[in-house]
Amino acid sequence: MSLRVLHIDMGRAWRGGQRQVFVLARAQRDAGHEPIVVAPPDSPLLRRARAAGLAVSAVGAAGDWDLRAARKVAKRIKTWRADIVHAHDARAHAIALAALVGKRRIPLIVTRRVAFVPRGRIKYGPRVARFIAISHAVRDALVAGGVDPDRIDVVHSGVPTPVVDHPRNWRDECSWPSNCVVCGVVGAMTVEKGIGLLDEIARLMPDAERRATRLVLLGGASAGITAIGGIASIRAGFVDEVHKAMAGLDVLWHPATSEGLGTAVIDAMALRVPPVAFRVGGLPELIIDGTCGLLVPPGDVRAFASAAASLVRDADLRRRLGEAGPSHAEMFSVARMAEGTSRVYLRVLGRAGTQHAPARQQPRQQRMVSEGEP
Repeated sequence: MSLRVLHIDMGRAWRGGQRQVFVLARAQRDAGHEPIVVAPPDSPLLRRARAAGLAVSAVGAAGDWDLRAARKVAKRIKTWRADIVHAHDARAHAIALAALVGKRRIPLIVTRRVAFVPRGRIKYGPRVARFIAISHAVRDALVAGGVDPDRIDVVHSGVPTPVVDHPRNWRDECSWPSNCVVCGVVGAMTVEKGIGLLDEIARLMPDAERRATRLVLLGGASAGITAIGGIASIRAGFVDEVHKAMAGLDVLWHPATSEGLGTAVIDAMALRVPPVAFRVGGLPELIIDGTCGLLVPPGDVRAFASAAASLVRDADLRRRLGEAGPSHAEMFSVARMAEGTSRVYLRVLGRAGTQHAPARQQPRQQRMVSEGEP
């Protein structure tokens, strides 16, 4: 059964959500479906999708209810003859609702990636056929916001298995001591990711462990060598070969105060880099405390610093937690995520009584749709 899926993501940066759209669309294409990715012009998602040979359409939006953008998306839906419309962020959710006015036969699927309780009734009404929550924590937030739990499916995010032959050597690059312990923070350098807590965490570590620690920040703007809470650090900024950069870490610090799931944590575990994190959002669904990482109470910065120090101090603990990571990370594969998403699609189409032929009588060739096409 071949499905034509129109994915919409209005994010202008390359973050975990955009990465998930990309790997999902690519997996669907490889499985014989026909996805198209609708994203803002010059966005990293659009560029990467185009480079991977996926069908793309450039549509920008000035706001959540941009009717001009909605009209463009409506044309893409018609041109692509979409069986499913799948929105992946808040703005895409609103634009998809507007674009689908009068198109009741086309189901709308919305993926929710944040563990915040949603506000407003219009966007979460019955026009959305199903919500996909990336964790049980996100599902619970949707239910707390008034969404019927029977309309929600949990499909954990998935990441490709990283293959790294030559990890980056941060000690050599930064002229750090050969016996230091390199810790890293990976992702968007935003408040909810706990970036503002790094200085306090570092200062709360015992003196010996703080002196033995070096810190690498992967994400945000590059600012070179600096110091954070008395720890020699480097703000490396956004890097293309993030797996190679992460493989050069000894420990992942993940001080997020809110987290839908945490794909950087999955990457770290797959690379045998043990994580330490607050017990918030979907992180307890990823990290088995004491087995493949360490979890501390939400917001307890002192406990985070203590756990981080224990990983700096105890090489055997780092090794034991790291070795358990890859097998656990396999539970969060792209294949599992794509299969779970397909089950949601088929459930919705089955309920709608939609009949699909095994294949259409036309070449299975992805058409590239530009923003200027009708």
